[in-house]
Amino acid sequence: MIIRKATIKDSESIATYLLLAMEDIVYKFIGEENYNKAKDFLLHFIAKENNQYSYQNCFVAVDDNEIVAAVNIYDGAKLNLLREPIVQYVRTHYNKNFNPEDETQKGEYYIDTLGVDPKCQGKGIGSQILQFLIDEYVNKNQQTLGLLVDEANPHAKKLYLKLGFKPVGNKTLIGKKMEHLQIKG
Repeated sequence: MIIRKATIKDSESIATYLLLAMEDIVYKFIGEENYNKAKDFLLHFIAKENNQYSYQNCFVAVDDNEIVAAVNIYDGAKLNLLREPIVQYVRTHYNKNFNPEDETQKGEYYIDTLGVDPKCQGKGIGSQILQFLIDEYVNKNQQTLGLLVDEANPHAKKLYLKLGFKPVGNKTLIGKKMEHLQIKG
């Protein structure tokens, strides 16, 4: 398996895998539980540049020439700039009062979303991607990586702690209670 920077050609796969991890959040963005509309919403932004979900901010895991996972990561200091196109789109098309909480901030590279093909889950692919990000951002570049984990997902939290992430606080994201974890270089 190789992990590489995503390209625009990967957009469809990225949308599929990111949606696995953030389906309920996208449903809140668009105001309905409609998988196809949610995927189209994500694809709209993944295939564009200079926004939170852009392919520019993604890596993909490829096994046997097939993308099996995707991760979305960006500089927390750029959250508002990267999020602005999404906020404006949601306000225009779905909810004029849309005002999401800040899930990250200056001083960390934020792992927004990580999704693995259901056929490949449980094979360590998510762990390999996280280790790749730790090697790239923390070990090589002395950066801080951060992420949010749903309090209702102790299995994921256990994995993050095993990889060296430490709790640094709590946040709410689109009404969900989340724990903020970081690993520092």
